[in-house]
Amino acid sequence: MPMMRMRVTASEDNTRAIINLLQSLEGIEHVEEIQDLMPHMDDDDSSSAGLTDDQGPGFHVLEIEAPNDATARKVREAAEALAFDLDAMVEFEEEDE
Repeated sequence: MPMMRMRVTASEDNTRAIINLLQSLEGIEHVEEIQDLMPHMDDDDSSSAGLTDDQGPGFHVLEIEAPNDATARKVREAAEALAFDLDAMVEFEEEDE
């Protein structure tokens, strides 16, 4: 079964909408937001704290288990279409073979 990882740059509400869409696709049994393993060096007492560059949509990592490659393609197409409509960004991690 293809295991897909997708990075989403969007608000919490828009990310939840993408998760709900993916869970509604036929054959998809597992969609989970996983912890971002990359430490972000945001320091509350930093001189740059609160600047507009530090504010913006959230960063989320989703893990999706698809039963086959055809369903994985549907996941990708559906996520990209909804992200476009929501003015969000999705990026799929490619497996190294």
